[in-house]
Amino acid sequence: MTDATVTAEKLLQIKAVKLSPEAPFTWASGWKSPIYCDNRKILSFPFVRDYIKSELCNVVFEKFADAEVVAGVATAGIAWGAMVADQLKLPFVYVRPKPKEHGLGNQIEGDLKPGQKVVVLEDLISTGKSSLQVVEVLKAQGVEVMGMVSIFNYGFPAAVEAFQNAAVPFYSLTNYGSLIELAQKQGTINATHQDILLNWREDPANWKGVV
Repeated sequence: MTDATVTAEKLLQIKAVKLSPEAPFTWASGWKSPIYCDNRKILSFPFVRDYIKSELCNVVFEKFADAEVVAGVATAGIAWGAMVADQLKLPFVYVRPKPKEHGLGNQIEGDLKPGQKVVVLEDLISTGKSSLQVVEVLKAQGVEVMGMVSIFNYGFPAAVEAFQNAAVPFYSLTNYGSLIELAQKQGTINATHQDILLNWREDPANWKGVV
């Protein structure tokens, strides 16, 4: 199996990813979705957690060897960013969705200096909007954002285009296509469900569910 397939297998094994083509979930955005990915569950499974941590470290080391700081995206990326930074012995910061409304009003927590090279850790990439907002916040502080690493990536065409336009390289341990292919091979879903799941990804904002 490829590394992407191994990671997908572990996510399915601990039910961090749930597939329900005929009874879709509703995301916070209001989108109807036949899949729900909750990578926070990984933290409760030590052996899977250790595997994911090691794989994230490998990607950061291989793709962003010159990184000087690891930045986690609040909240789901904080734990992973902190673990990767600890393993690689790099400073760690995290970025809030918006500045605090009290205290110092920080949006970036931690010590960050202009000119530093930063790699961003995210748990998953969906539309890319929130992830790239974090990139802009970091750039506004005068640092160089080298790229982003995530556990899972839906592979939405709009997200791929957004990252290309922002000139931000990104890498994910596994992706939607690998996960769906594995689920079909395991018998978790059938061929009809696979078609539904793949069609959803092409236009998730307008997908209304199975008719």
